Amino acid sequence: MAGNKNATEVLRADAQGIARAAAILERGGLVAVPTETVYGLAARADSPDAVAKIYQAKGRPGFNPLIVHVTGAEQAGRYAAVNPKARELIDAYWPGPLTLVLPIRADCGLAPAVTAGLPTLALRAPAHPVMCELLGVLDFPMAAPSANRSGYISPTSAQHVLETLDGRIDAVIDGGVCEAGLESTILAVRADGSLDELRPGPIRINGLHGTFSERADASIEAPGQLASHYAPGKPLRLNADAADSGEFLIGFGGISGDCTLSASGDLDEAATRLYDCLHQAAASEHPRIAIVQIPNEGIGEAINDRLRRAATPAG
Repeated sequence: MAGNKNATEVLRADAQGIARAAAILERGGLVAVPTETVYGLAARADSPDAVAKIYQAKGRPGFNPLIVHVTGAEQAGRYAAVNPKARELIDAYWPGPLTLVLPIRADCGLAPAVTAGLPTLALRAPAHPVMCELLGVLDFPMAAPSANRSGYISPTSAQHVLETLDGRIDAVIDGGVCEAGLESTILAVRADGSLDELRPGPIRINGLHGTFSERADASIEAPGQLASHYAPGKPLRLNADAADSGEFLIGFGGISGDCTLSASGDLDEAATRLYDCLHQAAASEHPRIAIVQIPNEGIGEAINDRLRRAATPAG
């Protein structure tokens, strides 16, 4: 059904809904599924036609690779080379919001478009119970980028998914609001065991220096590296201390706004609420958006990464 104008089916996050989602995925369809980070747009990763539907539904550029979701280390080893450093990270942080970029196996059996022609593969074992149950009943790998139109605000609820993908995908499992609210941390594990952080996220590793950068072309190595991304479709002003005329203000701490990330200044709460506030701002009558300064520490570093990209004009 992906790509036509029929309404997207909304499934309950129960055994019946998961079975229905599995059947849709098995025949090559698209299903948006909740994870602990954001909703993912799932398709079977071993089918070139199914993977092509992801790119078509999202309007995603072909040079932007996808994340493949797995149940754990054993399944990851079927698709990529897991060296000792990668296994150490898997044991410490999976299941959870950590994506590892590893050398792809020649016999992985994945659709070439999953990696966008790169010699590496992005893998994650999610912790959300609905996603875990779905992965447990599938006998094929599943690719799942964020379930939104490419470049737009990421979805943390089923309603957010429908705002940009209704009629473009087969179904969405309504599993409520995502707990973490920001996409996973992405680490590239090099052959020598060194690490490069390609995208900051909920997992912060002590002593690791981020090398994430804003890239506008095909030199990207993992999802979420485009210079313009997570965009609300309106000009976004950062580090505001008050709203100017015509601005929807997103507040934090002692500065309240039309939507407030966390009145108490809690960065974890701010991460959970970030995309919902951006969705509210995008839907408001205000032609512009302003957001107060967010401390650049802990998860605040990932929040500010998303906000810089959201404020960067496309093109």
